[in-house]
Amino acid sequence: MSDRPIERAGGRTGDRPAEGPFESAVLAAQDSRETARRLVMVHEAALTGDLPPDAPRDAPRTVIGESWRRVLDRGVDPERGLPQHHLTVAELECRRRKSQLASVLPALAGQLLPTADAAQQIMVVTDAEGRVLWREGSAPIRRMADRLGFDKGADWTEGAVGTNAIGTALVARAPVLVHSAEHFLRSHHQWTCAAAPLHDPRDGRLLGVVDLSGPAHSFHPTTLALVSAVTRLAEGELRARHQASLERLRSSAAPVLARIGGRALAVDPHGWTAAVTGMTPPDRVALPKGPEAGPLWLPRYGMCTLEPLPGGWLIRIGRPEPAPGPHRVVVDLGAPGGPTVTVAGPAGSWSHALTPRHAELLFLLAAHPGGRSAAELARDVFGDGGRTVTVRAELSRLRRHLAGVLAHRPYRFADGVEVELRLPERPVELLPHSTAPAVLAARRTAPEGNG
Repeated sequence: MSDRPIERAGGRTGDRPAEGPFESAVLAAQDSRETARRLVMVHEAALTGDLPPDAPRDAPRTVIGESWRRVLDRGVDPERGLPQHHLTVAELECRRRKSQLASVLPALAGQLLPTADAAQQIMVVTDAEGRVLWREGSAPIRRMADRLGFDKGADWTEGAVGTNAIGTALVARAPVLVHSAEHFLRSHHQWTCAAAPLHDPRDGRLLGVVDLSGPAHSFHPTTLALVSAVTRLAEGELRARHQASLERLRSSAAPVLARIGGRALAVDPHGWTAAVTGMTPPDRVALPKGPEAGPLWLPRYGMCTLEPLPGGWLIRIGRPEPAPGPHRVVVDLGAPGGPTVTVAGPAGSWSHALTPRHAELLFLLAAHPGGRSAAELARDVFGDGGRTVTVRAELSRLRRHLAGVLAHRPYRFADGVEVELRLPERPVELLPHSTAPAVLAARRTAPEGNG
């Protein structure tokens, strides 16, 4: 299968700029019988391993070609996908309660449902694992979606149903339109879907995907831009809600902090700082997943004491006796919810979700226990040894969470720290969003089953 991109379905190859996040919307503008016919030919050629008849003109777009390769590698059946295991009602409700997207669902529906109803489409919202949490819109289109298994609780990742806007957006971490026979499953060829990932505006963590889906003939070329714009508005609402909650915590913590001698912080349940005394305020403190009142070892600060506050925690910093340091680190790049780092020591353990860039850097440091210089890491990540300033800035941010774990000159894990690197079972799934040269090389050379 060729992976050379085309300018538009049914069009010609030529000098063209790199594919941007909204370029795929051009496909919908070209929606015609000829376009659909060519997409089917490209799809069938990909399954048989043959080039399309008019190659390279009809080669799949880059984002689609890469997705097809991942799906073929997983052995997804183009006739029926893999067996679905829908969430139970209890599991679905639990995920809805925990999802930050529940708070912005009214805003998403208010912006997207009028368009969806007018265009015979449905709005779908998934979590970061690709599970459909909410589905609203035209009743006839919902019934059509039911026949595809596209219902609440369904797994809509690439590994379950092949190339689709939701699953591919989860991997690409960018807005994606999948039109007609660009879907891997033949049963989905009459659909067109536009999806955009929605991130936590505080730390960039992926929260889920927002999608508009419907019959291919009803799709409009501006739908992808609309979905992307609405997700940005939702992220803005999440940011405003966060600031309002910190302001409430700041007001309740102010009299407490005023009476404290020494260093202390007031943080929300996720560790975001509302107020401090006696120190420079950090953006965030790495709290354990289930913090409890009492003594606690925290990276960067050592032994501390946690006390509950309305809407958060009071952290008193410092203890006379020396604080024990961490002795074990697990860098998990195959976790279902995304890459994480877990640090364990005599005072307990805590986990931290990694941004895509920090996941790349910890992978490289774990893979090179002797350490890497800033120039070497710049070549590993960017293919350019001159981008050391960017590398140093990212590692400085990372060390704020991993003080006592990371050393420098060269950058490496500290002496005496046991490091475990957990990789996905399939090399193709190693940091699939990454374009870092060292990660691309690792995907090609890593043996199967080293997770």
